[in-house]
Amino acid sequence: MIQLSASRCVRSLSVDSECNKCEVVCPTGAIVVDGRLPSINFSSCVGCGACDAICPNEALALDDFSSTEFFFSFVEDEQNLISCKKNVPCIASLSVENLVSMAALKKEILFDMGHCDSCEIAHTCKPQIERNHEEASYILEAMESDAIIKLEDVKYEPVDTDGDVKDRREFFSNINLKSIGNTKVEFEKEVQKATDELVEHTLGKSDIALLKQKRIPDRRKLFFTAIKRLEKPSQFHVIEADELTFTSMKLLDMDSCTACQMCYRVCPTGALTSDVKNSKIEFDPFMCIKCHICHDVCEPDAITLSPSYNVKEFFEPTVQTLAKFNVKRCNECNVIFSTNNNDTLCYRCKLEDEEARELWGITEDM
Repeated sequence: MIQLSASRCVRSLSVDSECNKCEVVCPTGAIVVDGRLPSINFSSCVGCGACDAICPNEALALDDFSSTEFFFSFVEDEQNLISCKKNVPCIASLSVENLVSMAALKKEILFDMGHCDSCEIAHTCKPQIERNHEEASYILEAMESDAIIKLEDVKYEPVDTDGDVKDRREFFSNINLKSIGNTKVEFEKEVQKATDELVEHTLGKSDIALLKQKRIPDRRKLFFTAIKRLEKPSQFHVIEADELTFTSMKLLDMDSCTACQMCYRVCPTGALTSDVKNSKIEFDPFMCIKCHICHDVCEPDAITLSPSYNVKEFFEPTVQTLAKFNVKRCNECNVIFSTNNNDTLCYRCKLEDEEARELWGITEDM
């Protein structure tokens, strides 16, 4: 059963967020993004985990499968087969970062695609698996790694089939008051699964308290750990940014930037930062999860994606200075503020001044 951590969803960081990746990848339409946060129809959810893998900040997670736990067990396993009949709910539940990390350490990974043709969710999940495979292979090649990821129709079948999964209706027919008391959480989950309606999610007090916290997703930590064990390539290749879905390099137009501070304040990982005086904007490409929230909140569209990405950032991460500002003291409120022009008023006082002029009917020419 899929669960949403509201504070981790990038849509919780701003009403301007346009992220809907989970809705697009969901093969059954169980996830609908029609408000501030995604709504989920638990009855329609089949637990494939594709939304978990594609969510940039790991806001969605299955309660019975963890890609992080799978990473460690799979790396230690002598076999290299990944199959929906063996060890994952669906191969689409593994992100590109997971695949690159595991392939880099295992040297060879085999995807069992033999069950896709008979799978009811293959129309969405199979193309996603193929896209993930293509991107992961492209990155491994750019890093000059000899690791490979193969797609084959293995059609793996488990040997032990005694542990049949009970149907939901059977669960309700056999349940009694004692078991309800002992397994309250499981019961509530089954009730949600049986309810054929969208369940809306909202930000609670605990979620709001977590919004300002900067957090690095577990898959990025694993990716960084795996990269550290690889030899550096003979040369650092520059790849096309469109071929990379989980990180980016950025450009900033100083003529358009208003020094409003929004981009680095909403960044969920701390890829965008500043100093105590807010005199600059710094960017760490390796920390970026390409959630697009900084672009969504930038009103003048001053921050843009670079058309390329240097593989050097995987092996030798560097912090880039995107902008530098003048630090001044506001003539109105005496607060220190940053600007890239000759403003004498801080951003807030400037807005108040403009609103006052509008109320008084005073134009710039008067």
